[in-house]
Amino acid sequence: MLTATVLPRVFVFESEGQKITLPDPHESWPPQRVLDYYTPNYPQLTTAKVSGGEIEDDKLVFQFESTIGTKG
Repeated sequence: MLTATVLPRVFVFESEGQKITLPDPHESWPPQRVLDYYTPNYPQLTTAKVSGGEIEDDKLVFQFESTIGTKG
């Protein structure tokens, strides 16, 4: 018998060379809403975009990637 399991989501970004992992504030929010939620506490996320949704260590990991300093 197959069992469906909901994987916990985490949100990751780099700040000053350190990886910061943030918990999911509300499981029904889309990732962009989570980014908006964390932006007041982490101003470097103001220009970030969401990517990922990859499974790592039994978690669904989303990346907040800064677009500062990139072209295109």
